[in-house]
Amino acid sequence: MASSHFTTMTSLFLLFLLLNSAAAANPDTQATSECDVTSLGECYNKAEALRLKLIAIATILIASFIGVCLPLFSRSVSALRPDGNIFFVVKAFASGVILATGYMHVLPDSFDNLSSPCLPEKPWSKFPFTGFVAMLSAIFTLMVDSLMLTFYNRRKKTGHSATVVDHESPMQDMTPVAHVHGHGHGHCGVPQLDLESKEGQETTLLRNRIIAQVLEMGIIVHSVVIGLSMGASQNPCTIRPLVAALCFHQLFEGMGLGGCILQAEYGLKMKAILAFFFATTTPFGVALGIGLSNVYRDNSPTALIVVGLLNASSAGLLNYMALVDLLAADFMGPKLQGSVKLQMYCYVAVLLGAGGMSVMAKWA
Repeated sequence: MASSHFTTMTSLFLLFLLLNSAAAANPDTQATSECDVTSLGECYNKAEALRLKLIAIATILIASFIGVCLPLFSRSVSALRPDGNIFFVVKAFASGVILATGYMHVLPDSFDNLSSPCLPEKPWSKFPFTGFVAMLSAIFTLMVDSLMLTFYNRRKKTGHSATVVDHESPMQDMTPVAHVHGHGHGHCGVPQLDLESKEGQETTLLRNRIIAQVLEMGIIVHSVVIGLSMGASQNPCTIRPLVAALCFHQLFEGMGLGGCILQAEYGLKMKAILAFFFATTTPFGVALGIGLSNVYRDNSPTALIVVGLLNASSAGLLNYMALVDLLAADFMGPKLQGSVKLQMYCYVAVLLGAGGMSVMAKWA
């Protein structure tokens, strides 16, 4: 897992280096004055922008660590344990934040990038690439989610078959119930029910780990992109509200991811790795943007295409994960299905999280 995160970060770094090299080497990318006017503005101040970006790195890093680590320490507080009502309400709030991030932040940014007048009219204005890529990303996430569980269940089914053969052996005198019910109710014997229960727990654990890993990958892509955009900007009027908005964003998005990591029941080392990469990707993007600010132009055709496609794929992943693996899994689960009152609290929490993140779209 650590190596996959490192590979992802390295690939993104090389991708943006290539992106900027191509933009700098090709003067034709500066197509129109309309595309160049966004590079400077009335609030242009390089020194002030750098000061704000350094503040942003520190504050976003702290907010991210607090957000992702809070759920990881919730087991020490009885009211916040993963099987408690408060944990479900907080997780619903954080899931609303993740959902709004996909719909209200990442997806509109991708539409803006891929419909920019700085891009050639053909094919970018002739086909909705953002919706298409987001759809493919959601389908791909479903494939990963489904196929990994299928392979795991097939492997466990093979082991289960071997166990059943052993139970049919004459040496197994301690399981007469399985023999008595072997014809009409072969799947209802006590030993098999116990085994199914264990398999169900293992399958649930595997699914939680898949959710945590895939969700973090989608968040990482979005975090690097938004951090790069902030780091490359020289406009303090744009950066100042972004700092507060991104701190809010990272705090509650981290709580959603931290809840998934907690339910995945990883060891301390893996929890630390996942928390570290989540907390450092946005500051890394800001630092990368600062280093490339002299050559990076967010309105160059290459930058618009690459960032737009990355945002579209991240949006599809985040929307799928928030709706299917987080919200639907909890609301259709036994905990919330057993309590209408708790469901209502969680619905309110989802609306508050999504609403708060939607308001942040005014600045971020």
